[in-house]
Amino acid sequence: MTTQLRGVSALRLSVLTDETTSPERQREANQGAAVSLGIDLADREAVDLGVSASKTTPFQRPELGSWLRRPDDFDALVFWRFDRAVRSMDDMHELAKWAREHLKMIVFAEGPGGRLVLDFRNSLDPMAQLMVTLFAFAAQMEAQAIRERVTSAQAAMRVMPLRWRGSRPPYGYMPAPLEGGGWTLVQDPEAVAILERIIKELRGDPSKAIPPKSLAAIARGLNDDGIPSSRDHWSLKQGRKTGGKTGGKAGETVVRGRFAWRHGAIKELLTSERLLGWKTQANKPVRDSEGAPVMATAEPILTREEFDAVGAVLADRSVDNKQSDRVDTVALLLRIIHCDGCGERMYLHRPSQKSTTNTETYKCGSLTRGHTCNARATIKREWAEEYAEREFLRMLGALEVTHTRTIPGYDPKPELDATLAEYEEHQAQQGRQKSSAAKAAWQKRADALDARLAELESREKVEPRTEVVATGKTYADLWAGADTAGKRKMMQDAGAYLSVKRGTRGGWRQLDERRVDFDVREGFFAEAASEFTAMAAEMEAAAL
Repeated sequence: MTTQLRGVSALRLSVLTDETTSPERQREANQGAAVSLGIDLADREAVDLGVSASKTTPFQRPELGSWLRRPDDFDALVFWRFDRAVRSMDDMHELAKWAREHLKMIVFAEGPGGRLVLDFRNSLDPMAQLMVTLFAFAAQMEAQAIRERVTSAQAAMRVMPLRWRGSRPPYGYMPAPLEGGGWTLVQDPEAVAILERIIKELRGDPSKAIPPKSLAAIARGLNDDGIPSSRDHWSLKQGRKTGGKTGGKAGETVVRGRFAWRHGAIKELLTSERLLGWKTQANKPVRDSEGAPVMATAEPILTREEFDAVGAVLADRSVDNKQSDRVDTVALLLRIIHCDGCGERMYLHRPSQKSTTNTETYKCGSLTRGHTCNARATIKREWAEEYAEREFLRMLGALEVTHTRTIPGYDPKPELDATLAEYEEHQAQQGRQKSSAAKAAWQKRADALDARLAELESREKVEPRTEVVATGKTYADLWAGADTAGKRKMMQDAGAYLSVKRGTRGGWRQLDERRVDFDVREGFFAEAASEFTAMAAEMEAAAL
C-alpha cells in the first residue's frame, strides 16, 4: 500500500502525578515509532488521564473510546507500551477482535522485546493474534501483581499510627507530610469550622434563646449558604469540578453539578469515630495488637467526652425525629394556652377565605381530640398573646438569664459496648480457620480485643457536672430581641400556663381579664415569679 497510514496516538495515565509515565514521554515515543513506520499522526490523539486500565476497557475510556467508535477516521493505533492499552486478556481479545474486523494496525512503541507491530489488515495472519494473547497474559499477571502489592502496602500502613495511606481523607482532616516520610492527617480549618457550626446548631444556645435545630434544618441552612458538601469540599481542595455521577431511579445514573448536604450524611459524620482521630476500615475501628484504636492523626477534632455528648443529643432525638423537622408555627402560645372548661390545649384558628371576618382566635381543641367540653373557650389571638406577654414580663422580666453549661464527664461504656460487639462478632468466626497461620491470626485478634475490654473495664466513670453562668441580661432584654419561636421557648421553659374561661355575652369589645389566668409552674421560675410578685406588691403598698 502506498497511501500513508493515518494514526491515532493513544496516551493513558492512571495517576496524574506519575512522572515516569508522563504524557510527554508517551507522546514522544509514539511520534518516534510513527515516523519510522510511515504513519501520519497529524493532531490525532486520544488522551485519557487519571484513567485505570484495570478498571476500564479501551472502549469505555472517554477519548480512546470515541476514536474506536469512528474506525473510518484512522488506520492505526499507536501506544507507548502494552500496559497503556490493556491490563487483561479479555480486554486485549476485544481490542484485537475490533482491529481484525476493521482491518487496523496496532503499534506498541516500546516493550521488553522492543517495538511491536500487530498488523490486522491481513486477516489470514495468525501470528498477530498469538502475540496479542501472549502479551495480554503478561499484562494481566502484572496488573494482578500490582494489585497485590498495593493491597499489602495499604494493609501494613493501616496499622501504623499517624500514617495515612492516601485517598480522600475524612471530612475535617487534610493530608500533611509526616516527619521521616509519608503522610499523616491534620485538621482542615475550613471543614472544622463547618463541623463546629453543625454541632453548635444541633445543640442550640439556651443563653441566647436559640433553640436546637434538627439535622434536616441544619442541612437546609448549609445548602442555602452555599457551603460545599463533604464530597465537593475535597474536589475543590484538589482543584477539580464539584458534583459527579450519582444514583437515580433503578438503572439510572444522574450527573449533578454539585452534591447537597443531607441529614443522613451529617449524622454519619457526627457519629463516626473518625472525629476522634481513629482509623477505620469498613466503618469499624482499626486496632493495634493491644486492641486499642490506631490513631490517624495527632490532632483529633473531638475528645471522647465531646463525641459522646454529641451522640447523646442524636440518641435523644432519634425516638421522635420527625417532630423536630416540622415547620415552625407562628402561634406564640402553642402548648401554653389551655381551655379552663376541659383542660385541653387551645390552638390557633385562622378564618377561611369564605369567612366574613379576619379575626384570628385560639379555640379549645377538645373536638379534634374526640372529647366533649361543656364550656369550650375561644379568645382573640391578639388579646391572649398581649396578656400572656405582659404577665410573663411582669413576673420574670427583671430576672437575670443564666446559662447552665454542662462539663462533659467520661463514660467508658459506649466504647466498651462497641468493642464487645466487635469481640462477639469475631468469636462467631471461631473454628472456621483451617490453617495454623489463620488460627494464630484469629487468636491474636481475639486476645487483643479481650485485652482492650479489660483495659476499658478498669477505667472509672467520671460524671458530668454543670456550671451556672450569669449572662448579664434579663429576660426582658432577651424578649425584646427574640422572634416568636424564641419567645415561646422562654415561656415553655418557665412552665408558662395560660387558662382561658368561656366568654360572656358582650365580651367582644375588650378582654375581660376575669376570664384568663397566667402562671409559671417550673420550679426555679415559679419561685422567682413569686418573689418578684411579692416585691412588686410591697412596693405598691409602700407607695400608697
